[in-house]
Amino acid sequence: MQNDTDRFFVLTGGPGSGKTTLVEALKARGFSTAPEAGRGIIRDQVAIGGPALPWQDRALFAELMLSWELRSCHAMGAQPGPVFFDRGVPDTIGYLRLCGLPVPDHIKNAAERYRFARRVFVAPPWPDIFTQDEERKQTLDEAERTFRSVSGVYVELGYELVSLPLAPVEARIQFMLAEAGL
Repeated sequence: MQNDTDRFFVLTGGPGSGKTTLVEALKARGFSTAPEAGRGIIRDQVAIGGPALPWQDRALFAELMLSWELRSCHAMGAQPGPVFFDRGVPDTIGYLRLCGLPVPDHIKNAAERYRFARRVFVAPPWPDIFTQDEERKQTLDEAERTFRSVSGVYVELGYELVSLPLAPVEARIQFMLAEAGL
């Protein structure tokens, strides 16, 4: 299944760089959004005592991330107008590479088949806003490595990276909307 790539905008980068805050701000403005997989999976797995956690079974966690992202692509296909995704299918490849795990062919196939708008927004590491919590256990160093890993995957897949400014939420939103032609 091919999705409507011109209207599916991805926001990616390392943890703690403000992605979710931006997606929530876009949602508050009336845009359709798809939530990030990682936190949702962690919450669900902790609640049920499941093993698909990044600190327990990273490969299984990646499989659930892929499933979440594919479900988001299908669900957002029914929404009219632009959609902003808090990460996309290629992020799963970046995560596996970061962990030193092999990338199965089905995940590579998914990244080729489920495409997004050519221009991908990337939130660079921002030490001033980075925090850890019960679900985000990564260090700033790991966040920076994640940023490099996922950015590299999007470039390999033919996307153009648009780096977000380190600026207040409203300025970042205005920048994204201008760059997306909205």
